This record gives sequence, C-alpha cells and structure tokens, in this order.
Amino acid sequence: MKAFILNNPGEVSELQLRDIETPTILSGEVLVKVKAISINPVDTKSRAGKGVYGRIKDQSPLILGWDISGTVTESNSEKFKVGDEVFGMVNFPGHGKAYAEYVAAPAAQLALKPANISHQEAAAATLAALTAYQAMVHNAHVQAGQKVLIHAAAGGVGHFAVQLARHLGARVTGTSSARNKDFILSLGADAHIDYTNYDWANHPEEFDFVLDGVGGDTIDKSLLVTKRGGTVISIPTGLNEAVTEKAKAKGVNGYFILVKSDGDDMEQIAALLERGVLKAHVSQTFPFAEISKAHLQVESGRTVGKVVVTL
Repeated sequence: MKAFILNNPGEVSELQLRDIETPTILSGEVLVKVKAISINPVDTKSRAGKGVYGRIKDQSPLILGWDISGTVTESNSEKFKVGDEVFGMVNFPGHGKAYAEYVAAPAAQLALKPANISHQEAAAATLAALTAYQAMVHNAHVQAGQKVLIHAAAGGVGHFAVQLARHLGARVTGTSSARNKDFILSLGADAHIDYTNYDWANHPEEFDFVLDGVGGDTIDKSLLVTKRGGTVISIPTGLNEAVTEKAKAKGVNGYFILVKSDGDDMEQIAALLERGVLKAHVSQTFPFAEISKAHLQVESGRTVGKVVVTL
C-alpha cells in the first residue's frame, strides 16, 4: 500500500509517499480501506516536531494522522464485519498511522458511519468533534440555560462546539473575525464577537464555560469574562502556572485537555450526525497525493470548518 512517511520533522517536503507493507491486524482490530482523512492543527504541529511528535518519534516507519473514514476489509472483532463503513480517531495521542491506504484500527475506537453523510464529512467529525464533545460533556458538564463562549468558533473544533453547545441547551456566543459572523450564526450561535480589537476588559463576567481553541493571551481574556465557579478549558496549549493561579484566584476552573480516542463517544457523535444535530463543514478537499497542500492550508490558520484528504 501507499503511505506518507515522516523521516524527519520539518516542512511539508518531509512527508514522503512510499510503498510499504499493508498492516496486519491484531485481536480486536479491523483493517480499514481509507476513503477520507481529516487534517488537524496537531497534524501540522507534529510534522514540524511539536504537537505529539515527542510521543511517537521513535516509531518506524513514522506515519502521521489519526482521523479516518472508510470500509472494513478484514476484521478480528465482533463489533464490525467486512464491508461495514466506519469512522473514528485512531490511537490518539499515540501512533495513528492514518496517512495510508489501509489502517489497522482498534474496533473499540470506531463507530459505524451514518448512511446519510459522506466519508469526507465523517472523517471531518472525528478529532475535532471528539474534542468538543469531551470538553463539554465529560469535563465542563455544560447544562441547559448556561452561557457558553466558543473562541475560534468557525474552526474545526469550534464549529462542532457551537452546534453541540446549542444542542445541550446553552446560550452560545462564538468569536471569529467579522467575515465569519454569518457562518457562526448559521451554526446556531445566539451571538457573535469579532475578536479583532474587542474590549474584553469591559465585557461582563457572564460565561459559565469558555472553550479556548486559540491559546496564548486568549486564555487571559477568557478569564476576564468567566463567572466565579465557571470553567475555562484550553485546547491548543496547556495553561501555564500563572494563568492557573489567576483562574484559581478568581474562583474559576482553568485547565488544559487532550482529546483521547473513544469509540463510545464516537457512537454518540455518529447518532448526532445521523439526526442532523451535528453537521461537518468541509471547506476544502485535497487528493491523497497532495496531502502537503492540505497541511499548508491548515497551517494558514484561516480554515473555516475542516480540511479533508480523499483517497
């Protein structure tokens, strides 16, 4: 099979297309013929030697990627049979090996792809949707009637988070530049904030939960608008000690989460996709051979929704 190998961390030129052996599946695994792969910021960061590169750098061959949708061609699990269409995030934050024509995946990390969505939409609704789901359902326990702020609401995690928060009954505010306001409101947000030159210091402390998909000083801005007893969760960067202390001093729960592969959560997401509660917005697709272009698009920081690679 063909796969993209990362020999050394660095620029997109380090992603090299190679012919390698098709993986052999273990007990509890299925072999998936991949139809679509989703590209995330953690993919590009790991390619450059950051992200989760340190966790997987000793693997050989090193194959990046975690988000897949495809068809089961072999099964060593009672959960799925040959011919089933499945999707999920494989072995994150470990070695997912998704940039390949075939992926050996633990069946316990996958779910059946809803028949009413494409493989591209399914692949898009894996790491990003899981991050939003795990942050709000398992960590923040968002409840109906709460006020929720989603930073970078037009992005991969953000656009799922807006839809999910609305589904949970929260009043949702999303941030982005002005050009994405209509998109964010179309997702079900009640209000929009243009983050450029916004006066956070004079915004009322009204939010029960803030999801920060940006990092940096956005964490400090988030604490300014969070109620005492509220929660701020950061995705792209761990909260440093100073910010953690600021959160504690204000009576706010502030912490970092790292999404984990979970088939049960994938099944919940699959049900929401099937019902139309969640919709994946795929803004751009690239053929497998042009995966480097997909990386460059994600690195631009200007993607609305998700970037997907098709096979």
